[in-house]
Amino acid sequence: MSIILGIDPGSRITGYGVIQLQGRYQHYLGSGCIRLPEAELPQRLKIIYDGVSELIAQFQPTELAIERVFMGRNADSALKLGQARGVAIVAAMNHGLPVSEYSPTQIKQATVGTGAAKKEQVQHMVAAMLKLPGTPQADAADALAIAITHANTQRGLVALAGASRRRVGGRYR
Repeated sequence: MSIILGIDPGSRITGYGVIQLQGRYQHYLGSGCIRLPEAELPQRLKIIYDGVSELIAQFQPTELAIERVFMGRNADSALKLGQARGVAIVAAMNHGLPVSEYSPTQIKQATVGTGAAKKEQVQHMVAAMLKLPGTPQADAADALAIAITHANTQRGLVALAGASRRRVGGRYR
């Protein structure tokens, strides 16, 4: 059984989503956003670090999955996003959690089936996959999609490892 904390980092809003993986099944545990006040960047980064640390204490995840930085049109925004990611990763590492990173395209592909999916499509698919009563807020849905992507990737790797073993003399090797 794994508990995966997905993080959608941002310098204004950092989304989080927590799922529990039991065999083939994914169970929703919680989601939401760390909303950051209008403040200097170092103060906002501390709030992200403290918020992720609190989530780790509350949900006791066994793994953290986070969105990889992408380069948009604005280099300053990308740098701030990278710093937000960095403090979330440091919080996970300080709690001994392994960290996995996924690109936006990988996340959309894993949840919607196309790397060009819109935010609304991700929200809809996350709600359907986790059997949620409503549609989560966009940043929380993205974080849940990151956790789902990690769960599916891990499950696929385990299946691949099992398929690559061959039976020799009554044992798998």
